[in-house]
Amino acid sequence: MLWRVAEFDYAGEDDVYEAVQAIDWPAFFTVDRTLRVYVTAQKSPLKSLEFITLRIKDAVCDRFRTAVGNRPSIEKARPDVRVHAFLEASRATLYLDTSGEPLFKRGWRKGSVEAPLRENLAAGIVLLSGWDRAEPLLDPMCGGGTLLVEAAAIALGVAPGAGRAFGFEKLAAFDAALWQRVRSAQATTRGRSPLSIFGSDADPAALAIARKNLAAAGFGERVKLARADVLDRTAPAAAGVLVANPPYGERTGSDDALARFYPRLGDALKKRFAGWRCHFFTADLRLPKLIRLEPARRVPLYNGALECRLYEFRIVAGSHRRS
Repeated sequence: MLWRVAEFDYAGEDDVYEAVQAIDWPAFFTVDRTLRVYVTAQKSPLKSLEFITLRIKDAVCDRFRTAVGNRPSIEKARPDVRVHAFLEASRATLYLDTSGEPLFKRGWRKGSVEAPLRENLAAGIVLLSGWDRAEPLLDPMCGGGTLLVEAAAIALGVAPGAGRAFGFEKLAAFDAALWQRVRSAQATTRGRSPLSIFGSDADPAALAIARKNLAAAGFGERVKLARADVLDRTAPAAAGVLVANPPYGERTGSDDALARFYPRLGDALKKRFAGWRCHFFTADLRLPKLIRLEPARRVPLYNGALECRLYEFRIVAGSHRRS
């Protein structure tokens, strides 16, 4: 979320420097905050984005030096304050980033497995499944537990990012007392009602990461984990919702190995998950054919730039085998 703080016309680098230097930056943040400047451009006449980035940084720091006799330090990895400049053909706009780290980062991830789902995508998958929060939910290939954490947060009404820090907390206008009241009010909505959320994985290292992530999110005692191969896993209830992000070629495993795995997965679902609505998020569009089940629904989604599908299979006894 970007806060627009200035707009101005420009023709060259000196115009940009003078306009940025004229802004009262000490009114927005204190000199002890670390800083980074980001520049994007569309049809800008300037020849070097790297050079204008340095000029904008210098202008901010020079304004501080004039005002308070010191300048903020530059930090590239995790800056306190992020200034974004967007340059068009003759118009520039400056923003302060009120988010800080990207908003999909909820702040609970303490470890990850290969190619983990982004948190916001995982939450969207859970919501698209139609899970009503009271019925059982299972991820039998849970990896680092992203789907499980987001499902627990949804069930308990925990706001996305409730435990993380935000960029606006580093700005001068930040009201710490008000923010604490907001956090406290949100925390009271969690309740202690039991959750029927289950996860499993064949990899003990992945399960260890899932436990660490669930604990960091505050759900360590609310989600039931077990070590099990998805092909042998039994359903934890007579009916419920299964959500999973199975391996596919862009993540792990060869096409031949997956072609052997998917039919066995379909057989396991028909044998042990009658009465369940099973949802699989994948970029492998061969999955419905190879799993030998007819999808009840296909939802196009993107994992970054990678086109994917969320397939829903409704499992009934002796169901839907493709010929």
